[in-house]
Amino acid sequence: MKYNKLGRTDMKVSHVCLGTMTWGCQNTEDQAHEQMDYALERGVNFFDTAELYAVPLQEETQGLTEKYIGSWFAKTGNRDKVILASKAAGNGPSYIHDGVKLGRDKINTALDESLSRLQTDYIDLYQMHWPQYPYPHHGDHRAGDIDYKTINTAEETDRMLEILRTLDDAVKAGKIKSFGLSNDTPWGVMKYLELAKDHNLPRVASVQNEFSLMYQHDDPYLAETCVHEDVSYLPYSSLMCGALSGKYLDGARPKGARWSLGIDKGLNQRDTSAAQNAVKAYIAVAEKHGLDVCQMALAFCYQKSFITSTIIGATTMEQLKSNIDAKDLALSDDALSDLRKVYCEYPIPY
Repeated sequence: MKYNKLGRTDMKVSHVCLGTMTWGCQNTEDQAHEQMDYALERGVNFFDTAELYAVPLQEETQGLTEKYIGSWFAKTGNRDKVILASKAAGNGPSYIHDGVKLGRDKINTALDESLSRLQTDYIDLYQMHWPQYPYPHHGDHRAGDIDYKTINTAEETDRMLEILRTLDDAVKAGKIKSFGLSNDTPWGVMKYLELAKDHNLPRVASVQNEFSLMYQHDDPYLAETCVHEDVSYLPYSSLMCGALSGKYLDGARPKGARWSLGIDKGLNQRDTSAAQNAVKAYIAVAEKHGLDVCQMALAFCYQKSFITSTIIGATTMEQLKSNIDAKDLALSDDALSDLRKVYCEYPIPY
């Protein structure tokens, strides 16, 4: 297993990060524990979760993922072997702190509740799950989707400063070691870096965004920012919620699969004719080069020089083993060239 430095912290995280969001909905507590046992055995020391999880989002499963991790820590005593990342949800579901925006009170409450569920005294990387103003992710990533002139820059900058000061107190209290962003942009990352420098506050260590063969919008712009500013880039949804496997092609909905549950709001934005055609094209590339399409998609991320750790997720042990094994797959120049051709044909398939 390869390990990379997380931002400018003193922590080194595995090149593969264990995503956990299915635990509590598609996976039981015992299955979650089995995944953590196996991942740790394979050298994965980086786990990512959130107060929002499990996914697909439901009020009755919110917080279960963190609880399963906490019970595993209590059972195994492995807390010191894991670099643990979690996230605070901002304006969103009303059942999480009334859906209010991130601020001092919201973050302090969310952090304490996460620590309790996780059965730990500290979180290594505490992330803001999404910006508190319109942002170009989750379906709003096409040109013209957001009118940035409608955003009050001064107000949002003040909110960022309040967030940083709250996180600074959490670091001093020993509740978190570092902080990161998620679903954020070059401007957001740079503004946090600027405020941290000007006010001697914690420096952003990472940004966690969607990135895959199907969704490459952060390369080159945010990738450039991360490389030059020592901010770790952590891609999620590198298999496009499992769709890159081809299991949802032509309207198929396998029993137990995420899109078969009928409660995933992200389905409509991803299930387009262009996305279907792109998946078929990527599968054709995999077949041409004798590759498993899921391993090919993950290897594409593992080989990107600007990526610190790729977040994987699995609902079965077979999937987990295959996803971790993909770290050892080296894509040939010919395969990468063919992937590039598909990308150029379908740059924004959803």
